[in-house]
Amino acid sequence: MALESLDIQTKLQDTFGEKVFNFRTEFDMFVFDVEATSNLEIIKFLKEEPSLNFNFLTDVCGIHYPDNPANEQFCVVYHMHNWFENKRIRIKAYLPGEHPRINSVTSLFLSADWQERETYDFYGIHFEGHPNLCRILNMDEMISFPMRKEFPMEDSGRTDKDDRFFGRTINNC
Repeated sequence: MALESLDIQTKLQDTFGEKVFNFRTEFDMFVFDVEATSNLEIIKFLKEEPSLNFNFLTDVCGIHYPDNPANEQFCVVYHMHNWFENKRIRIKAYLPGEHPRINSVTSLFLSADWQERETYDFYGIHFEGHPNLCRILNMDEMISFPMRKEFPMEDSGRTDKDDRFFGRTINNC
């Protein structure tokens, strides 16, 4: 019998109560949010509970939402897969904009080592308990995190280009 989203939701709510919330389906994938401080125990449960068996961590990534409230400006997204039932889920944990921190899941999945380092490198999200949290793709000397939306897309003072050639025109209507 295939796992159904409602079964997963019920098990999670029975075990974790209000630490799991906002259950929904997005792009044909079951998605829910977790309290950031509970990410490790919830992911461990999803992996080790025999009736769920989400034994494969497909991805860990970050998102920056600078327009969100101060306590939800970053999001860590986990994608997990149950190979036996071919069921996938997405888990989201929101973090504050200042000093974003979350527990590392490297103790559960060795693959999280590289994925968390990449997320740290691009977003500056600190993974507590990570065995070697350092830059992996950018130069060690960098002091910024390039995927944060803190900088304008282009320099408004540039005079060396003509916007007409880029499909941008000022409409004087």
